[in-house]
Amino acid sequence: MAHDIVHLVVFIACAGVAAQWLAWRFRIPAIVILTAFGVLLGPVSGVLQPSENFGSLLTPFVQLAVAVILFEGGLNLHLHELKDAGVGVRRLITAGPVLAFALGSGAAHFIGGLSWPVALVFGAITIVTGPTVIMPLLRHARLRPRTASILKWEGIVNDPVGALLAVVLFEYFALADSGATGISLVAEMIETIVAAGMFGGLVGYLLGKAYPLGYFPEYLKGPTMLAAVLLVYAGANILHEEAGLVSATTLGLVMGNMNLPSIDELRRFKEYITVILVSGLFIVLTADLDPGLLIEMDWRSWALLATLIFIVRPLTVFAATAGAGLAHEDRILIGWIAPRGIVAAAVAGAFSVRMVEAGYEDAVTLLPLVFALIILTVTLHGFSIARLAKHLGIASQKQNGLIIVGASPWTIDLASHLHELDVPVILVDGSWHRLRPARLAGLPIYFGQVVSASADETLDLSSMGYLLAASDNDAYNALVCTRFGNEFGRSRVFQIPMPAADQHETKGLISGLRGQSAFAAAALYEEILRRYFQGWRFQKTRFTDSYTYEDYKALVPDETFASMVVRPNGALRLGSLETAPEPEDTLINFVAPKKSE
Repeated sequence: MAHDIVHLVVFIACAGVAAQWLAWRFRIPAIVILTAFGVLLGPVSGVLQPSENFGSLLTPFVQLAVAVILFEGGLNLHLHELKDAGVGVRRLITAGPVLAFALGSGAAHFIGGLSWPVALVFGAITIVTGPTVIMPLLRHARLRPRTASILKWEGIVNDPVGALLAVVLFEYFALADSGATGISLVAEMIETIVAAGMFGGLVGYLLGKAYPLGYFPEYLKGPTMLAAVLLVYAGANILHEEAGLVSATTLGLVMGNMNLPSIDELRRFKEYITVILVSGLFIVLTADLDPGLLIEMDWRSWALLATLIFIVRPLTVFAATAGAGLAHEDRILIGWIAPRGIVAAAVAGAFSVRMVEAGYEDAVTLLPLVFALIILTVTLHGFSIARLAKHLGIASQKQNGLIIVGASPWTIDLASHLHELDVPVILVDGSWHRLRPARLAGLPIYFGQVVSASADETLDLSSMGYLLAASDNDAYNALVCTRFGNEFGRSRVFQIPMPAADQHETKGLISGLRGQSAFAAAALYEEILRRYFQGWRFQKTRFTDSYTYEDYKALVPDETFASMVVRPNGALRLGSLETAPEPEDTLINFVAPKKSE
């Protein structure tokens, strides 16, 4: 038995990573591929039957995984985003859940035909728009920072609140003879949320203070943080079932806003774990779905789902954000995007059978209703978010922009040519004097350190896809590339060449701690600047079927010194030109004065 479980876990992990890769390769929302994998492996083929395969181990595994996922979501919540997003977020995480609960429960009773107890539990479950689905969609859509932060905050904060409300309601109806009243119900939920939040926040604060003081070595910081997540989840659940979700989220929120020196490494460690957990959980829970239950759903059930998606969600958002200062296009997008995910599935799976056992026979429809809602919202919102956001003008049409770190005469010249080709470009430098010519030329600039906390808060990267570190400090260039390597991918961060190891006092840098080489080995900072003052300039050349790169090389033999290629779709090619540019490509090349005349 144990041998079979090991094989299944390995199989699920590999399937999850394969689904993530396919989503990346074909630019499809990962949640859609994961859902398809779960359906194929479970209901369609029967290869994976989680309830039978894992037995009693399935529920605790799902609960712990959800706690880790919510912690990672909290770790990525920045308080400055709450300030920037303003009243809109505060309304969505306060008035939003109340409105969604009331409207969803009413629709479940009057349209879906559910009894009030089951309808109220269903309404609580459908509040959530969890990070397991929101975060992958945000990465896919590349929304502008303000809009993305609203959806992120709503999903991560409302997730544990909805789950906890469902737990309290279930216990109230399942144990009606305990003498509980409506007032005591609300009081109990508020007390539990506050206590669980304080517990998670205290542990996060103590851990965040201990890390900089050296109480933990670097290699233990990630594992200690993971252990702390499990500790606060289990500890808070002693207070009340599912209160651990609140504690785990608060733990992440506190640690994520303490400006810890190693926070980027910790976030990366948690992100790797979360990708595996989200992938595995979606496959497992989808594979566990009984298709017969979906087939047996009547017209009232489908009408209920349509009401939730097309009426309840938009009405909730527009009512909650009225007068909040949100742009109309933001309200339209947020009113449409509300995918449900892991937490909704886990809570529905836990309560469906237990409510039937408590005497609420119509609770048998709870699980298929929630899973149908998950599949519908994941599919509809997953395929539409990017298109709708671009149509509304709140997402970058392309992610082909270039961040140039280090303002100098030659980088300003390069940025000007890219700007003329409609390639998004930002020049970043900590010197206002060096940025002045770029500002006067009308080029987008950022004044400050690109690796600072302020840049994280204010620098808009929604249209950026590449980085060129071109300051006069090789070590700083390497630091910048290391910082953004995880953001853009190592293949898209470049720095100007460094001197050979035997010519440099540091004897070179470790290859993993620097970016790709942007230009020819001889194109050192001092050499590029020297040639610029000798009259060298960047020049644009567009190739056609009648004028090829071979023709160009005959006229400009030293074409590989410092150059980049802009593809017809706006994508950039930096580095060596071993593969010749094709027709319709545009070459931006640094050439001598006589060759530019």
